[in-house]
Amino acid sequence: MSIVVTGATGHLGHLVIDELLKQVPATDVAAVVRDETKAADLAERGVELRIADYNHPETLKDAFHAGDKVLLISGSEVGRRIAQHSAVVDAAAASGVALLAYTGILGGPDADLKLADEHKATETYILASGLPYVFLRNGWYSEVQTENLAPVLEHGAVIGNAGDGRVASAARADYAAAAAAVLTGEGHENTAYELSGDTAWSFAEYAALVAELTGREITYKNVPAETRQSILEGAGVPADFAAILVDVDHAIERGLLARTNGELSRLIGRPTTPIRETLAATLKDTPKA
Repeated sequence: MSIVVTGATGHLGHLVIDELLKQVPATDVAAVVRDETKAADLAERGVELRIADYNHPETLKDAFHAGDKVLLISGSEVGRRIAQHSAVVDAAAASGVALLAYTGILGGPDADLKLADEHKATETYILASGLPYVFLRNGWYSEVQTENLAPVLEHGAVIGNAGDGRVASAARADYAAAAAAVLTGEGHENTAYELSGDTAWSFAEYAALVAELTGREITYKNVPAETRQSILEGAGVPADFAAILVDVDHAIERGLLARTNGELSRLIGRPTTPIRETLAATLKDTPKA
């Protein structure tokens, strides 16, 4: 039996494996990857590599073994994820895995935003499979903001259409620690966890924080949805994905990502990482202009 992490070379997957290796021997961990050359560092640490691709279901038949605990990290290709996730679920069920954990979105079936549609469909598919499951309904990642600083610093503004809405974000490492806790722990079967940061912030507060830490004048500019759509498309974001980002801000304005229920900090046994800390770390690694 192994603990198997799909999408293991992605940001979240790599952090999950880092957490797992603090708690279990490397021989108990397997990584499902498309390109083994990108996972060379994992192999060097003793992690078993299983080569498979979400887009090619036939490659998944040997990715899982009976008794494995599997973490299905949601794919990054919006619009293709239902088929991709279903292929993983089918392979996991055929292999007789002991547990399937899935990284969904905060709110689960009640998440009223476009970005949630594929997550909700995946949860429904997992439930129908009959597999023992854990739904890790992740809230917003702080890095979504802090790793997108270039246009903020260039224009002196955080631009959005979220109004005064608040975001209870946490660092990717916090969500990774929660996944590792579930995969190495007991008593999590058939449970849904609503995971978010301990403290919610507004975009005006975030802009003020960027200003404080950089010494620059940074403001929050709340713009109409149509204007934000045009700005995103002008920056090269495909229209369909730009519409999803605009819709996320509408969801933030409605309070859908502001939940602070403490489930994430309880799972990881410590407070979640404040966005100030994540931002400061990002700025430390950002080349000076």
